[in-house]
Amino acid sequence: MINKRGARPTYLAAFLASSLASTVQADTNEEAHSAETEGEDKRVVVIGSRQAYQGEFEPLETPQSNLKISLRELKNAGAVDLSDALDLSSSVARQNNFGGLWNSFAVRGFVGDENLPSNYLVNGFNAGRGFGGSRDLSGIESIEVLKGPRAALFGRGEPGGTINLVTKRPTFDTRGEFRLSVGSFDTYRVDADYTTPVSDSVAIRMVGFYEDADSFRDTVESTKQGLSPSIAWALSDNSKLVYELEYSHQEVPFDRGVIAINGELGLIPESRFLGEPGDGPMEADVLGHQLEFQHDFNKDWSALIGFNYRDTSLEGAATETGFGDVINGEINRFRRTRDYDATYRVFRAELAGVFELGGLQHRMIVGMDSDKFENDQIFLRVRGDQYINVFNPVYGAYPLPTPGPNTDRVEIQESVGIFIQDQISLTERLDIRVGVRHDDYDQVLNNRRAGSVAIQTEKRLSPQFGVVYETTDNLSLYAAYGENFRPLSGSDADGNGFEPNQSTSMEVGVKFTLKDGDLFGTVALFKVEQDSILVVDDPVAFTYAAIGEASSQGIEFDMSGELSEDLNLWASYTYVDAQTENPFFDANFGFTVEAGSPLLNIPEHQLNLQLIKSAGLNGKPFEYGGGVLYVSERNGFFGTDFELPGFTIARVFANYEIDDSLLMRFEVDNLFDETYYVNSFADVWIQPGKPQSFRISATYSF
Repeated sequence: MINKRGARPTYLAAFLASSLASTVQADTNEEAHSAETEGEDKRVVVIGSRQAYQGEFEPLETPQSNLKISLRELKNAGAVDLSDALDLSSSVARQNNFGGLWNSFAVRGFVGDENLPSNYLVNGFNAGRGFGGSRDLSGIESIEVLKGPRAALFGRGEPGGTINLVTKRPTFDTRGEFRLSVGSFDTYRVDADYTTPVSDSVAIRMVGFYEDADSFRDTVESTKQGLSPSIAWALSDNSKLVYELEYSHQEVPFDRGVIAINGELGLIPESRFLGEPGDGPMEADVLGHQLEFQHDFNKDWSALIGFNYRDTSLEGAATETGFGDVINGEINRFRRTRDYDATYRVFRAELAGVFELGGLQHRMIVGMDSDKFENDQIFLRVRGDQYINVFNPVYGAYPLPTPGPNTDRVEIQESVGIFIQDQISLTERLDIRVGVRHDDYDQVLNNRRAGSVAIQTEKRLSPQFGVVYETTDNLSLYAAYGENFRPLSGSDADGNGFEPNQSTSMEVGVKFTLKDGDLFGTVALFKVEQDSILVVDDPVAFTYAAIGEASSQGIEFDMSGELSEDLNLWASYTYVDAQTENPFFDANFGFTVEAGSPLLNIPEHQLNLQLIKSAGLNGKPFEYGGGVLYVSERNGFFGTDFELPGFTIARVFANYEIDDSLLMRFEVDNLFDETYYVNSFADVWIQPGKPQSFRISATYSF
């Protein structure tokens, strides 16, 4: 597709570009590269290829706030898990992570369903709502934080924004990397990445990892492993086909964290495990398949067709602290077993192109998609004489009781959507963006325990509008409005489904480049309003209704790039005020949450700052740097005045290139050994942060 700044490369070039972008080299700057092999002509490729639903737009001409976290930045931050990576975006706040077994996060103050992992996309496919454990980053090339409602293109999703993971794909250069890491708490990890062409038109890639770790938490040990093979086939100069497989297996004990005694934190050490080691670990599994076909019809029009199928499961037993008080040093516990299975199937097709009409340039995306999410849950629970002394725990003091029936249901959500987006250039510098999506949505909830079935059918229109004005080649002003919806599970007192959760978002912002484009920044003001939040409407009958309301508003600042040839900056700051707008009854704890209550785990202030310095040592490349994460106080028990304290933690690292093939790295997290707490669900389920820890790794490239 042609944009205002010139022609797009052919699709083979884009294919080679996306391939080269995912090589083992950490630098993913968007600039031209060339590769020359013996006996072959030089290939010129351009890094970067269009992601589904997004079209091709320069950052300054995009009327929304986006943040891209490249592979280089992920490595500089030492991130190996999605939650670690999202700390780089101050717009994202950690939420209750279900005992360490999934990723849960809020964007711009809002989280999705507290009983499911936060949804995220992988190459534009819905992928995050299953039960496959915390997402490892071994096969990930970059992460996009797409802020604000995106339902006009992506369909139903999270109210505050969308997270999209871009995977590593095969290249036509033979390259490999093998990394061994050793860290605190007996943590050992191996990563491998190898890509090579197998013919002039076919290339393969194999990415995998294995991790075995104790932890700073008493008795808690985990093992994780994963494999992400892929194959890419250049069918012609204008067509390519890519297949990717995702496999992972995790064994992680269910760990609800520590408790606050009479509202006071720190009376027991952050290492104290209050579960039962005899329960053993929970097991989480993923097997996913992703297939994409992309084709250029000509220099102006291209098509993308994709299919994704992802099967996840989570099973095991756990003894968890209840919500009672500590009496004589003891707190009650209950034991639960879970057998969760989920499948996600997604199909999409889209056409993107550029044309002129009425003397105006149009850049259009039009398409359709369908998805089916099946969530099967068997959940058993038992209450009894399961106590533990929080000051002097004795594990195995009681026989493990056999849980009885609690939840036995399967929910199926299906939707079909059609969408169109058009960005119209009114002048050389002024664009407007209009878009709309129509969804047909069906939901079936089969409560096998109660012998009831609830069926719901919905039709939704999700509009968007944006305007962007490039005042100069280095500065643009934009404004955007969008709507979003998210289906709600369950049924009301009459056995009917709920109205979907609805949100609207408005934002205005400034985007700019400095130092001849070496630095890029965004400043945005936003407001998000959400209604039809699921709450209890009758505390006696314990029935639900979609009547809750909440809002968030704030300001964001993001900047990254080169301050000088040898100094790189990453800075992200957000202020957000997120609160309820009406009073409602909280079913979890049996009291009314008043209007104006702060939302759970949402800090008013969050900052991530990193500086990386490049130098030389004994004639070899040497890089060192550090970072600071600041999170202010936030509500730790919804509807109460219990707060998690704010914290500031620092990290440092150094890379030394011994020779062309061997890189050594040393890093220290929580440099000053601060005690802090990352998230909570209540005053008895609080996740402590990791104390001071180190990691040494050696990377061999070939």
